[in-house]
Amino acid sequence: MKHHRQELWFNIPDRRGYINITGDVQAAVRASGVAHGLCLVNAMHITASVYINDDEQGLIADYDQWLESLAPFDASPERYRHNRTGEDNADAHMKRQIMGREVTVAITDGTLDLGPWEQVFYAEFDGRRKKRVLIKIIGD
Repeated sequence: MKHHRQELWFNIPDRRGYINITGDVQAAVRASGVAHGLCLVNAMHITASVYINDDEQGLIADYDQWLESLAPFDASPERYRHNRTGEDNADAHMKRQIMGREVTVAITDGTLDLGPWEQVFYAEFDGRRKKRVLIKIIGD
């Protein structure tokens, strides 16, 4: 069995942002030489997410608005107990919990086995510093 490990690094200049990383993940699959297997893609930070959905800007804006309504940014210690520790990112932890940590995609004939319209995204909820995504590929 073959295996391949690769990291993607991001430094989103804003507090929140969404990046389509499907091409980067597919490039890692090609580099791995794996024709049939599995590809794990996960955010290595607790205030970021990896998820699969449609690359449609209205939907991305809807996600952002929905997440902000569920866990609004508030740096004060009044709303979130976590912010009483000196942090200001409790909302980002909650957004990540909703959107998830990782995705696993099958690889068939050297290609990500995504459905129609499916794309892999990196979502940042507490940006303005370097963060990474792990890609781990196994198979034959």
